[in-house]
Amino acid sequence: MAIYVGNLSFQATEEDVREVFGEYGAVKRVSLPMDRETGKKRGFAFVDLDTEAEEDLAIEKLDGAEWMGRLLKVNKAKPKDPR
Repeated sequence: MAIYVGNLSFQATEEDVREVFGEYGAVKRVSLPMDRETGKKRGFAFVDLDTEAEEDLAIEKLDGAEWMGRLLKVNKAKPKDPR
């Protein structure tokens, strides 16, 4: 299951996110979605850690934490709605 990271700084890079979440476990994947029209980051990310226990710990520690001048919103990602 993936972690949703909202209210992310637009300056945050994949490496920045990988480093922060790496403190709580082995990061398998980081996705920083881009706006199709502008090509700019959309201000959120998805992170996969190695185990659910690591994901739960990261959520507990990082939800509401200030990072790069913004208060992060971190929770379990919801499944994508079929279109």
